[in-house]
Amino acid sequence: LVAAILGRTTRAFIVSSGPKRAALASTSRLFSTAEPPTEQVVFPLAGKSVDDAPPRLRFAPSPTGSLHVGGARTALYNWLMAKKGQLDDPQSEAGFVVRVEDTDLARSTKESEESVLQDLKWLGLYWDEGPDMENAKYGPYRQSERSELYKKLAQKLLDEGKAYPCFCTPEELDEMKVQQEAAGIPPRYDGTWRDADPALVKEKMEQGVPYTVRFKVPPGARVVIDDVVRGTVSWDAEATVGDFVLLRSNGVPVYNFCVAVDDAMMGITTVVRAEEHLTNTLRQGLILDALGAPRPRYAHCSLILGEDKQKLSKRHGATSCDQFRLDGFLPDAMINYLALLGWNDGTDNEIFTREELIDAFEINRVVKSPSVFDMDKLKWVNSQHMKAMEVEELVELTKEQVQMEGLLKEGVSLDDPLVQDFCYAATTLAKQRMETLKDAALNAKVVLNYNIPDSFDKLDDQEAKKMIQNGNFYRLAQRVMEMAEAGDFPQPHPDSPLEAFLDEQGHAITEDNHPGGGPYSYPEAYKATMKSIAKEFNVHGKDLFHPIRLALTGEMSGPDVTKQLSLLSMAVQENSVIDLEGAGVVSFTDRMAKLKMFCETIPEASRVPSSKEQSKKEEKESKSNQQARAEKVSLNAAPGDPKDSFEGPPITALDIRVGRITKVWEHEEADKLFCEEIDVGEDEPRQVASGLRPYMKAEDMEGRKVLVLCNLKERKMVGFPSHGMVLCASNVDHTEVKFVNPPVDAKIGERITIPDFDFESNEAAPYAENKIGKKKIFEKLAPYLVTNKYGVPEFLGRPFVTSAGVCTSAISDGTVS
Repeated sequence: LVAAILGRTTRAFIVSSGPKRAALASTSRLFSTAEPPTEQVVFPLAGKSVDDAPPRLRFAPSPTGSLHVGGARTALYNWLMAKKGQLDDPQSEAGFVVRVEDTDLARSTKESEESVLQDLKWLGLYWDEGPDMENAKYGPYRQSERSELYKKLAQKLLDEGKAYPCFCTPEELDEMKVQQEAAGIPPRYDGTWRDADPALVKEKMEQGVPYTVRFKVPPGARVVIDDVVRGTVSWDAEATVGDFVLLRSNGVPVYNFCVAVDDAMMGITTVVRAEEHLTNTLRQGLILDALGAPRPRYAHCSLILGEDKQKLSKRHGATSCDQFRLDGFLPDAMINYLALLGWNDGTDNEIFTREELIDAFEINRVVKSPSVFDMDKLKWVNSQHMKAMEVEELVELTKEQVQMEGLLKEGVSLDDPLVQDFCYAATTLAKQRMETLKDAALNAKVVLNYNIPDSFDKLDDQEAKKMIQNGNFYRLAQRVMEMAEAGDFPQPHPDSPLEAFLDEQGHAITEDNHPGGGPYSYPEAYKATMKSIAKEFNVHGKDLFHPIRLALTGEMSGPDVTKQLSLLSMAVQENSVIDLEGAGVVSFTDRMAKLKMFCETIPEASRVPSSKEQSKKEEKESKSNQQARAEKVSLNAAPGDPKDSFEGPPITALDIRVGRITKVWEHEEADKLFCEEIDVGEDEPRQVASGLRPYMKAEDMEGRKVLVLCNLKERKMVGFPSHGMVLCASNVDHTEVKFVNPPVDAKIGERITIPDFDFESNEAAPYAENKIGKKKIFEKLAPYLVTNKYGVPEFLGRPFVTSAGVCTSAISDGTVS
């Protein structure tokens, strides 16, 4: 650049306003020719207050690597402020500028620049001005393409005596530093050439001696900024930095000179960046003042730390945006989580759409304490965004993950209808448990595999081993194999592979308690077979379903078995798009062969129910008979009280209140959803969306008293903001759903209590909404929320109680959710 920027006969590119300093006039003329000056450089904000100007913000990455979490957060904060400004004044020059700072010629690469820009696009942080816009007003937007502008402003400072040439060699500078350190003086340039004799300067120039251009720090100068995040920050410029370099001896402008010039010439009103740039503000402020350009506002955000409280780096795992994309995170979830790393809107809300972030974000709510990057929290945020999406939206995103995990045959197009069906099934199967898009592919791999070992001794799953030793597994597995060999065990129909994943209206089923299919479908045939086996062997519940699940899937737990076997059938069908070997697929026939080999190694003592198991069964039946003779609900703990062994979260964590439905209407875009307004004793009624349209009529709901779980975070249900959940009872098949009914005289807004649990002390206060979601409190308590044979909703055998008495429902022996 200096042959390019100043050269040995540099032109005077700027007409300076006001007289030059006489003492430096002769020096300045050394860098001029007789040619007339060109037009004056204009600073868009000159003479204006940056506080009153439309917000123009910039993200200025160096193309020396990938876009990482810290840079992405910086870009996001700038983007949010710019978008808000554009909404406030659409006709203004408010905007988000991307400027590539590529003056580090040795490390900057075009590939890195393209990678960073692509990551910004993936995050949805599209710019209004940037390096891909050739004719934009304030371009070019690569520093390597702005050398003429730096020329002009370097000459302006030289002409005005605010900068000077320095001929010190590297060796002289090193010696200067050594002497200062030995004297206990902070190292800085000592001003050797600051006021040099113009004749000596001319002589050096004529000899072609290399030189740098240094900024002349005014005597006694102080720089003070009112940082939006960190408050007032000030520096004694002369004591802190001395006369610093603007142009290196090879002609390349230094970072701080380029940044100050670019911010001024692009009309940047606010600079939001990481705190590590705070010290750069001193030099940039001095340069801007010398140029007569207004300083932007500054906001220096604290660092992002790993969980070990050290600066986030590669050793903490994924930190680049592209890796998060590959790992299956949604861009909307990423910007949601990144926004929370140092900012909040003053509420407990943690889930935001892009539009909600633009509306809520204020830079003055960014805190100056460092933030800790929590991968579990990011996964939770990601899961909440995925739950708010329809399966159809997720399928297009999971296709790439299925391909990356090696499930598809080489060369198969993602647009292939068979790929569409498989990914639809895999996404539906995993949706309720997914934390990332990758989980759909990983879960599919588990489903397609079969982890039954060759022999009983090699079984590592201790829970499975204990279950087999109880004696039911062997005889039930034998029955399954007999039926399979005879062709009597139900199999998914090849002409309707998705029927297990769809309800009668053709909508995706994402809950395990809904089997899918119609009256004559594969799921119904499977259910009938299970009833037949249960009757034949007189086994029920987990004594039936756990052994059957292990025999068919090789796992003790997981999604609905019919859905798993349906996905398997899709993988092995004729013309399958699945790479059977790469995906580790074990067909149903091969499973039966492995199961047979495994069963042959089960010890004889574990092939029939043990006497201990039989005694437990008889005891259970005895208790059941005793309960059947009961004439009222017992409010006292029974022998063998389940409360004594319960290890889950406290029931007091839930804020269940009596409410009244005041208004009901059908959701315009979702066939299964009602939208309701419910009075729960607050200033305004809650809006709640519930999937009750298949089970109830709107006219039957309006005016009803119901129970509402109130401390769930508000989330969008197909665009409708739902804040809470109406509790209902359902039968085992989920074919019948009814309200849980509070007593007629129950008070609106009163909290439901459970006998024998403390609901009065401070410790009994309901959990905050974000804790309920993050810790999955309701999911952990839900298995214990049931109705007894009289329809009374219970927790650990104790009823739901209001001030007016016990709650009821029309569903006996059901679940509450």
